[in-house]
Amino acid sequence: MIDINTVKSKIESVGFLDVDIDVSIDIFAEIEKLKKEKNAIVLAHYYQEPDIQDVADFIGDSLGLAQQAEKTQADIIVFAGVHFMAETAKILNPGKKVLLPDLKAGCSLSDSAPPELFKKFKEKYPDHLVITYINCSAGMKALSDIICTSSNAEKIIESLPKEQKIIFAPDKNLGAYLNKKTGRNMVLWNGACMVHEIFSLEKITKLKIRHPKAKIIAHPECEEAVLTVADYIGSTTGLLKYSQQSDATEFIVVTETGILHQMQKNSPHKTFIPAPPNNSCACNDCPHMKLNTLEKLYLCMKYELPEIIMDEQLRLAAKKPIDRMLEISKQYGL
Repeated sequence: MIDINTVKSKIESVGFLDVDIDVSIDIFAEIEKLKKEKNAIVLAHYYQEPDIQDVADFIGDSLGLAQQAEKTQADIIVFAGVHFMAETAKILNPGKKVLLPDLKAGCSLSDSAPPELFKKFKEKYPDHLVITYINCSAGMKALSDIICTSSNAEKIIESLPKEQKIIFAPDKNLGAYLNKKTGRNMVLWNGACMVHEIFSLEKITKLKIRHPKAKIIAHPECEEAVLTVADYIGSTTGLLKYSQQSDATEFIVVTETGILHQMQKNSPHKTFIPAPPNNSCACNDCPHMKLNTLEKLYLCMKYELPEIIMDEQLRLAAKKPIDRMLEISKQYGL
C-alpha cells in the first residue's frame, strides 16, 4: 500500500510520480475501474506510447483534444500529453480537476517562446494581430488574439481580411508553410519543435529510393526542405486520415513516431516507415511525450496528482483566444 504523503513528497521533490507499484495488478483493468469510480476521462495525444493510447477514451491531435476537453462531462480530466495540453484543458474547465501523469512533460516548441520575451517582440508590431499555435504556454496564449492548431491554422488565417497584419508564433516552420499556402507575409517568431527539425532530407531521400512506391507524408512543423519532397503535408489527424484513404500501401511518415500505432491499427495491411533523423538516436520520438507511462497514468488517477493549478486572471486571458479558435473551427466544420 502506497502512502499518499509519500506520493505527495515525491511530486514536490521531483515533479512527477516515480513510485513502485504492485507488479501483480492488471493496470489496464485498474485504470478502467478508476475511470468509473471517479467519473474520469483519459485524453491522449497521438504521440503517446501505444499502451496509453489503448486505454484512452479519446485520442487526437491538439484541436481534437481541445474540443473534447471543452465538451466533456467528466469530473476529472487525465491528460496524457504534455504540459501545455493539460493547461488548455484547465483553461476550458476551471471547475474540473485536470491531471497530468508527469509534470515534467514539457514541449521544446513551447519553451522556445518565453512570454516575457514575446511580449517585447509583440510591442514592436502594435498594428499586428497575434495568431499563436496551440503548442505554447498559458502565458503565451494570454498574449494572443487567436489560437490555432495545424488542423485549422490555414482556415483561421483565411478568415481574416487580406490587409490584416499578423504575427505568427511560436513555430517558424509552420508559419513559413502557412505564408506560402495563404499568400500572406506574417511576421514569424523564431521558434521550432526539436523533433520536427531533426529529420534528415538526405536519409529520407535514400529511404524513398529503397521504397519507390511509398508516399512521403509530413507534418508542417518540419523544415521547408523536407516539406518540398512530401506527397502530403498535414496535421497529425490529417496524416492519419490520408494514410487510411490513400490507395498507397507504403508510407514514409515524417512526424513523431507515436502516430504509427494508430496508423497500423487503422490500416493493418499497409506499411508505415518512420522517417529517420539526422543522427543515430531515436530523436523522432518526443522525449517529453514519452515521459508519460502507463504506470504514471495509473498512479495519477489513483491519487489524483499531479494536478494542474492556474491563476484565474491568467486563465481568463488565455481562454479568449482559445474561444475564438473554437468558434472559427465550428464555423468551418473543423
